[in-house]
Amino acid sequence: MGLFDRFRRGSRMSGPAKDAARTGSTRVRAADRTDEQHLREWLGARRGVEGFVEPRTAVSEVTLLLVAHDGEWTRRRVPGVQWAHDFCNRNQVPSYDAAVVGVPQRMRDYNSRQRALRKQQGL
Repeated sequence: MGLFDRFRRGSRMSGPAKDAARTGSTRVRAADRTDEQHLREWLGARRGVEGFVEPRTAVSEVTLLLVAHDGEWTRRRVPGVQWAHDFCNRNQVPSYDAAVVGVPQRMRDYNSRQRALRKQQGL
């Protein structure tokens, strides 16, 4: 293998890197219009929604976590932190930095209720 072959090969790859399993590296999908559409539709069908902007990590881009009054939630990738706050402002939804405030207890309670329900149903 020549000195630059590794770089050329990497630029043509569309999936995970060849050594992704060994190193834990992945290629992360960017946010797109379907993510924004999902957030709008989800927001329109629920009340008491708050937005929690989650920062970029090693495994995911910036995400927007929407949590309804009862703890039901959804999370989608977004183009950036400012975009997420602007989206919330345009839709009259309070937004917070999740790295600062965390996620609300009602979301954890909702997840616990859902787990108990699935266990009760034998799923």
